[in-house]
Amino acid sequence: MDYKRRNILAAVYLTITATILMANGVRAWTGEIHGRVVCDVCGDSSIGPEDHVLSGAEVAVLCITKSGEVLNYQAFTNSNGIYTVAETMPESDRWDACLARPISSFHDHCTHLGDGSTGVKFSYNHPSGYSHAIKPFVYRPANVPTYCI
Repeated sequence: MDYKRRNILAAVYLTITATILMANGVRAWTGEIHGRVVCDVCGDSSIGPEDHVLSGAEVAVLCITKSGEVLNYQAFTNSNGIYTVAETMPESDRWDACLARPISSFHDHCTHLGDGSTGVKFSYNHPSGYSHAIKPFVYRPANVPTYCI
């Protein structure tokens, strides 16, 4: 399934879920987490014109809710290197804290995780409808191209 279609289906799912919760007298809450995955071609720890986004990279997001439930999400980056996790749930069960971490880049040329890209833990304090942005996860090639040296 392509990314655009998956995003449309996710938006429809969130709308239906919110409608069902509100119809049952439960106050709905919607949260979103998003970030980007990039190939640092020169391995210089800075994003420059030689670097590019990684489509199809896998990211795991683990969240603990206010009620103590553990939710595990799997996301893949789109053609712009962006991954998104979104959920609608009762406000009493909303996310409290989350951990986002890269799983795989699926690109033969850019497979080594960059420094500081092992994962990000954060509290989720946003009201319903807001999004939390994660710093980019960076992969590097095993061998730096000669034009970078």
